[in-house]
Formats: sequence, structure tokens, C-alpha cells
Amino acid sequence: MSDIARPIIHPRRGITQLPDFSTRPPRMRYCSKCCYPMIAVFVTLDSGEDAVCSGCRVNIDVKKEIDWAEREEMLAELFDEYGSNDGSTYDCIIPVSGGKDSYFQVDTVVNKFKKNPLLVTYHGNNYTPAGMRNLIRMREVFGCDHIFFTPSIRVLKAMNRLGFRIQGDMNWHAHCGIFTYPIRVAVKERVPLVLWGEHGPTDLGGQLSLNDLVEMNARIRLEHMLRGFDWYDFVEKEEGLRPQDLLWAQYPSDEELEDVGVRQIYLGNYVYWDANKHGKEMVDRYGFEPADEPFDRTYRMLSNLDDMHENGLHDYMKFIKFGYGRCTDHVCKDIRLGKLTREEGIALIRKYDDVKPRDIKRWLLYVGMSEEEFDQTADTFRDPRVWWKENGAWKKDNLWDK
Repeated sequence: MSDIARPIIHPRRGITQLPDFSTRPPRMRYCSKCCYPMIAVFVTLDSGEDAVCSGCRVNIDVKKEIDWAEREEMLAELFDEYGSNDGSTYDCIIPVSGGKDSYFQVDTVVNKFKKNPLLVTYHGNNYTPAGMRNLIRMREVFGCDHIFFTPSIRVLKAMNRLGFRIQGDMNWHAHCGIFTYPIRVAVKERVPLVLWGEHGPTDLGGQLSLNDLVEMNARIRLEHMLRGFDWYDFVEKEEGLRPQDLLWAQYPSDEELEDVGVRQIYLGNYVYWDANKHGKEMVDRYGFEPADEPFDRTYRMLSNLDDMHENGLHDYMKFIKFGYGRCTDHVCKDIRLGKLTREEGIALIRKYDDVKPRDIKRWLLYVGMSEEEFDQTADTFRDPRVWWKENGAWKKDNLWDK
């Protein structure tokens, strides 16, 4: 095996031993309501033949029991407590990518609650054309102050390569950027309230209940959003990055956060979240644009337009690792909302989840890597709970297997 293909699961631990893929793992179990496998991120699955996943329990059972009018009153009280009552600064900071959810967040804050947010965007240099048009349009339709931040393109290309080789995620820099840079702005501008969209682990996997009113913090950022890595894991590797190259990725200290009183909440805990519904509303009211052409790996056209590889090569790596992809995520959400039957969802997953996307050619050229090197490295991140090798070919259990 070449040095390129040797996995480094965590750079500080130096784990380099490949798992044994010669033995078939125990048969994969799937949720009987949606289509998530038990391996899915943030998901737990009941025992028994007709097991139901935690995501369905939270987003079907708990969600319909909540008094959403009461939740909106709670949010109004938070604005009163943390907003700028004298107009000397902003009422809150909203991290935005320019996507449909960003539009919904800003529309809710500006037009429903009559507040003055500061919008902050981390620009990872890979926007789709429609995504960039949507991002620019936000300044025109909402009239908010808006900070755009882009790291050095040299650093971004290096972080794409390092993220892929070290962690199996070329978009790790984007997760770090959006969950770090807006908080740096909150400290600098002394704006204590930061408003995120939905809490992903709860929305997808039911990791926590909507009744928990979970809030974003430094621990969630590191353990969940950044998968246990931080900026220092990428310094002085083969790309020669220095701490000063990654200032944007360095999270404020506890002392800085406490001095401003930074508090980070999720809009999805206070306002009923239906991405399909508010996506259509943003199209109708503000001219939000879908993707210019269909994606290779999912049927939705309004999601993840801020990075042309998010629904493509980045998601393909998720499939390589865990055996399911973004189409499964979208299908499970739509089944829970009653927009798809489970049978319709399974058909979509069969069509999309295993497709190797066209955008791989663009990314390989962008970072200067061969497809052979990509494939060799990608295979080292396969999860042995999902994959095994049979006659030289990769195999896994599928939802539709008899």
C-alpha cells in the first residue's frame, strides 16, 4: 500500500492499521418508518423486527405535541433579553450560507420579529452559480448588513487536500469556518445572541429531543460539527500550514465568550421547521433559485447550493464511509413530513445513493489529485460495520435486499 492510501484516522493518535474487510459484518438493520440504517450518524434504533429510529420518534411524535405559539413567545423574550434595545449594536448574528434555510432564518428575524441582525457568511470558494446568486440577493431583499469572509485560496486548496487525507472530508474546512468565524465576529462586535437554523443532529437523527432546547457551544462544535478535529490538527502537515494561516478557524477563548455573554440558539427549537415548505415560500416571495441542473446524488434541487461538491463528491465520501448518502437524508426527512411513502423513498435511494458524481473531475483538478489516488485514499475510510470485500469487490447490505 502506498503512503497516500495509508489511513490516519486521527493525526494526534497516529492510528494507521486498516480494518479486516474479509469477514462479512452482522446484517445491517434499518428503521421501519424511514430508511436510515442503524449506522447512520446521530441515529439510534429500537430493538426488534419493526424497529423505529430516534429521528422518527423525535420528528414525528415529539414535534406534533409542541405548542409552537408558546415557543415563539419564548424566542421573543430571548430577543428582548439579548437584543440591542438601544440600537447601539445588532440584535443578533445569523450565520448564513445564502441557502433556503438562511433566507427563512433572516425572513423570520427581520419581518416577523422586527429585529436587526448582522449576517455572516463563510465563503469556501466552491459556490454553485445559483448559490452565489442567492447569496448576493440576500443583501438586496432583506436590507441587512452582511459580512463575507473567504480564507486564502491557497489555504482552502490545502485544507481540501488535508481534510480528505486526514479525515475523509474535503469540506471539513467549511464546517470549521461556519461554526467558528461567526462566533469570532460575535466577540469582536460584542453581539451576544447567535441564531442558527435547525439543530442537525436532532432534525436528522433525533439525538436530542426538541423539548431539550439544545444550544450550540464549544463542545458541540468540536465533537459533533468538527468530528473531534480542530485547526491545530492541520498545522505543519505536508501542506506546511502555519497557525497564522488558520486564524479564521481558531475559536474564541472561554474568557472572550463570557466577557460578551455569547449565547447560541437554534431557530428550529422555537419555530416549526419544514424545509420543503419554507423553501417554496422563499422561492415565491424572494425569487430564491434552485440549482441550475439536477444533482447526481439526490433528487432535491434547493439544498446545499453553497458548495458544488456538498451534494456531490463530499456526499459520495459519506456513502463510501457509512454506506448511505444525502438522498437517504432527504428521503427520511420527506417520509417524516408525509411527502413520500417509504417505498417511494427506497426507489430514490436505489437510484441515487451509490452514484459516483461528475463533479469529481472538477475537484481533482482544483486540488491537483489523480482519481486513482482519490479512490485508494477513500477506501481507507470505509466502515467495517458496513462494508466487506468479496471476490475483490466492495459489498454491503441494502434496504431492498431479501
